[in-house]
Amino acid sequence: MRTMSFAKKLAAVILMAVGLAGLAHASGGGLAWDKAPNKTNDMAALQNGAKIFVNYCLNCHSAAYMRYNRLQDIGLTEEQIKSNLLVTNAKIGDTMKAAIDPQEAKAWFGGNPPDLTVIARSRAGANGSGADYLYTYLRTFYRDADKPTGWNNLAFPNVGMPHVLWQLQGDRRPVFDTRKEHGHDVQIFKGWEQVSPGTMTPLQFDQSIGDLVSYLQWMGEPIQNTRVRIGVWVLLFLGVFTVFAWRLNAAYWKDVK
Repeated sequence: MRTMSFAKKLAAVILMAVGLAGLAHASGGGLAWDKAPNKTNDMAALQNGAKIFVNYCLNCHSAAYMRYNRLQDIGLTEEQIKSNLLVTNAKIGDTMKAAIDPQEAKAWFGGNPPDLTVIARSRAGANGSGADYLYTYLRTFYRDADKPTGWNNLAFPNVGMPHVLWQLQGDRRPVFDTRKEHGHDVQIFKGWEQVSPGTMTPLQFDQSIGDLVSYLQWMGEPIQNTRVRIGVWVLLFLGVFTVFAWRLNAAYWKDVK
């Protein structure tokens, strides 16, 4: 079993602490979150999101509470799942486990990357929903030579995760304005400068991230849309029942003085 030196362990702990501080900053103020598109009723978008998730996220992150065969709920056949999404020795009824070895993950990142089954439900904050956070986070990576991974993120400063989708998005550089506030220079984010293109246009990349985030939303609660539809019918039934009950009550008591 691989062991880590005290210095490496200390560095990993510091990296995780800084990363968590960045998350607190992003959740409690910081960069404004963009509104994520809601495509949880769009089967094509969910299928594309599942493909991106398996090809890019599942290498390091598990979805330990989601089984592959549940993807039939978004319109995929069992054969399509086996042919296109089972990239390891997993079986159709298995849960989605990360390809990375846990010991290697601890050595490289200082800890195992978090499970993503309910990530979209757990990242809600004052700036918006968990989907808004993920949509912003996945689109705000930039090169930073001072970081161990070579990457940084505006929504999650000092994050320990590299930009695994950089070949799709290309390299971008954040552009800031500097202004004085209370006697101090403050950098204000203005936008992005494209350094080198990716295999997707900016619009295509944003649409793909929207598909991925919608899939993460769906994965966190696969029956959400069914629950909403049932809830609407229940409320309609209760509304109609209330009218009948009100008129029945009036008819029952009309001769009572």
